[in-house]
Amino acid sequence: MNHPAELKYTKEHEWIKIEGNQAVIGITDYAQDSLGDVVYLELPEEGDSITRDEGFGVVESVKAVSDLYAPISGAVAEINDSLVESPEVINDDPYGEAWMLKVDVENASELDELLSAEEYEQYIEEESS
Repeated sequence: MNHPAELKYTKEHEWIKIEGNQAVIGITDYAQDSLGDVVYLELPEEGDSITRDEGFGVVESVKAVSDLYAPISGAVAEINDSLVESPEVINDDPYGEAWMLKVDVENASELDELLSAEEYEQYIEEESS
């Protein structure tokens, strides 16, 4: 599994990358692998607010439907429209083309609660055993 060291992670299997005062959010390689072939994605609208640890969307695969949980709070600045139209990209490039949202960070201290790549890998090892 691929978990880039420059990203932060949640126990709900979302990743976050900070770019200035914005956060880019997606789901992890582990999550897409567990889901299988992704066939549908529902995301909030630009301008909507998301709240840390609360649902912001849904991803559906041939195996399951899973809620997406916000790693931080903030206003949605941009959504990846092309991903909504072609959600299967999540399976091919979860950390690149398959970013889901860009969010204006409301409270930077929330980032301290997220997992490093090493901590996330330990977490999924424990969860799998």
